Amino acid sequence: MNIFLQVSLLIWVLVTLLWLWSVLIKNVSIVDIFWGFGFVIVNAFYVFNIETINPRNILLLILVSIWGLRLTIYLAVRNIGKGEDYRYQQFRKDYGENRYWWFSYFQVFLLQGILILIVSLPLIGVHSSETSPDLFWLDYAAIVVWIIGFSFEAGGDYQLYKFKKNNKNKGKLLNTGFWRYTRHPNYFGDSAVWWSYALFSIAAGAYWQVIGAVIMTLLIIKVSGVALLEKTLNNSKPKYKEYIENTNAFFPWFTKK
Repeated sequence: MNIFLQVSLLIWVLVTLLWLWSVLIKNVSIVDIFWGFGFVIVNAFYVFNIETINPRNILLLILVSIWGLRLTIYLAVRNIGKGEDYRYQQFRKDYGENRYWWFSYFQVFLLQGILILIVSLPLIGVHSSETSPDLFWLDYAAIVVWIIGFSFEAGGDYQLYKFKKNNKNKGKLLNTGFWRYTRHPNYFGDSAVWWSYALFSIAAGAYWQVIGAVIMTLLIIKVSGVALLEKTLNNSKPKYKEYIENTNAFFPWFTKK
């Protein structure tokens, strides 16, 4: 609990500094870049503040760092220099420019800090465990799930980046590669990665902490991921309805046609 309070204070300081920066540059989108890096910070803080580091701790340190830094770099390359995301622009219009600068602190930055702490519960479960540190079959199953999830997330992001970079694809729909088997391979991959952390937590004897993976999946499917993007794409992509009929929304599967 003491370490959790310390890392909570650290995240609060970081999101507050990030918010101050966003006010200066008038761009709330920088919070998206911090999302993955926030988990790297939290996980590293736990690892380097426990008395004994075991193989599971080291393995999780490596996997979370790879996942979080990859996501941070990708979002930085995608977002920097592109202006504020349309979602935050709409919030500015709804709440008014004179109010949104302070309202964004609670609605976006403080909320994201709290979510990072909640979603990272499986990581706490692993690093606070006092059970056997030896890896066994459940840890290896978690590694397989992580590889699948990371492949879909990173591979889907890369394919989408290359697709959008080609001006000939403007207005077209990406339905090849990972996108052939699910309409949101990056979101499926992200969820799978967090369920791999949940499996590591169970392997370490920490069970209730898997609620972090549940929350992450619900956020992805019902709140800020699939549900939100589907509404936008239905209106902006003329062939998206046909894509919906033939391709699963979340879990990968073969196309119906």
